[in-house]
Amino acid sequence: MVQTPINLTPKDYKSEVKPTWCPGCGDFGVLNAAFRGLASLKLSPDQTVVVSGIGCSSRFPHFMKTFGFHSVHGRALPVAQGLKMARPDLTVVAVGGDGDFFSIGAGHLVHAALRNIDITVVVMDNETYGLTKGQTSPTSPHGHVTKSTPYGLLASSFNPIATALTLNVSFVARGYSAKPKELATLIEQGMLHKGFSFIHALSPCPTFYNTFDAWDASVTAIPPDHDEHDRIKALSLAMDAEKQYMGIFYQEERPTMDQAAHQLVQQAKEFDIDKYMTRYA
Repeated sequence: MVQTPINLTPKDYKSEVKPTWCPGCGDFGVLNAAFRGLASLKLSPDQTVVVSGIGCSSRFPHFMKTFGFHSVHGRALPVAQGLKMARPDLTVVAVGGDGDFFSIGAGHLVHAALRNIDITVVVMDNETYGLTKGQTSPTSPHGHVTKSTPYGLLASSFNPIATALTLNVSFVARGYSAKPKELATLIEQGMLHKGFSFIHALSPCPTFYNTFDAWDASVTAIPPDHDEHDRIKALSLAMDAEKQYMGIFYQEERPTMDQAAHQLVQQAKEFDIDKYMTRYA
């Protein structure tokens, strides 16, 4: 993470490309939160990379004055991990939607959690495929009626927080696009965390599945006495069917794969081949 002494503000991270989301889209709030989080940490735009997949939310890199990589569907995580492994000096953020991360990209989420590479992931969840006009996504509720499921969704709903916790992700949090200040703080804390940070951002789609009213009623802050190092307690909060808890569910510091790999590289550079050959000649 590279900080700059310049007094940066959120507008310093805005590109000249205007967001093209539908009016009222929750992704505007998430983008605002990202600007706030980066500015709070005074991260240099030219030392920050935002990687995305495919979908409405994956247009993110175009709207930010950082380096960006608009990858293919479901592949934001492999690209982001490769970037961090090759350039550990960069701040790497991966963004996308619930379809991108929990459907075609779900397998990458598993391995990213195990590797614990120091990147921050922000998943904008609207419980629908907005870009392709409102089909059900992995997080759509059971029974949800759409053009692709006229008799109701027969599958059960994916639980992002519970999944991240059982995958042993080292930083797990949830925010809400309608509360951008709180979400900005979570993004900031995720980027400060040394390891794989997973932030589930509720981001309603007012065009194809407007969940603003329902989420306004169910969103609540995690109890102040919650122990962020207690994974079992975090799981109980994640499984609550009545409330959508906001805040940090779990966090722990442990070795990261990128740190370990670069230590091996350094050892290889310092290896004395002549001494080795003399010893085993």
